[in-house]
Amino acid sequence: MELYSGHINKLIEELAALPGIGSKSAQRLAFHLINMPQDKVNRLANTIIDAKANVRYCKECYTLTDREVCPVCSNEKRNHAQIMVVENTRDLTAYEKTGKYEGVYHVLHGAISPMLGIGPGDIRLKELVKRLEADVDEVIIATNSSLEGETTAMYISKLIKPMGVKVTRIASGVPVGGDLEYIDEVTLLRALEGRIEL
Repeated sequence: MELYSGHINKLIEELAALPGIGSKSAQRLAFHLINMPQDKVNRLANTIIDAKANVRYCKECYTLTDREVCPVCSNEKRNHAQIMVVENTRDLTAYEKTGKYEGVYHVLHGAISPMLGIGPGDIRLKELVKRLEADVDEVIIATNSSLEGETTAMYISKLIKPMGVKVTRIASGVPVGGDLEYIDEVTLLRALEGRIEL
C-alpha cells in the first residue's frame, strides 16, 4: 500500500538512490524539501544543475573542478616534483585538510579490482605515466589499505620504478585512540614496519 502520492514517492525513490541515503533519510529529506520555501528549492535545484554542467576533470591531476586546471595544480608554491596518487577526489580533500602536504596530486578515479572487472586501463594510469615525463622526483602512493588499493599500489610501483622515479607508500597502522587488542594482524604489522624514531 502506498502511503504517499506519486510525486512524494518519486522524490523519496530518487533521494534513496543517492549513496549513503537510506529510505528513512530519503523520507526526511523529501519532506524537508517539500516544506522549504520555493526560492530555496529553486536555488538548490539550479546549484545541482550548474554543478553537473560545469564541473569537469582538472587537465593535470584529474580531480573534479570547475576550472581547466584546479587550484592545487595552478598554485606555483606547490611542489610539482612530488605527486601523491589517490583513488578519488575525497581522498585528495582529506589530505588537503591536514594542511601539511605541499606537493600535487593525481586522482585515479578507482582502483584495480579483477573481481569487479576493473583493470589498469580503466583508471587514470596512462595519464600518470605521461605526467612523469616532466621533472618528477617522487610519487607517493596513497591508495586505500584494501585489497584493491594494495593491488593498485603494487602495480603502480612496478610501472614507475623502471623510469627512475622514487616511489613511496604512505604508512598505515594503528589509528589514534585504537586499542591494540582489536587491531588486525596486517595493520599491526604495517604499524611496526612504518615505525619512526622518536
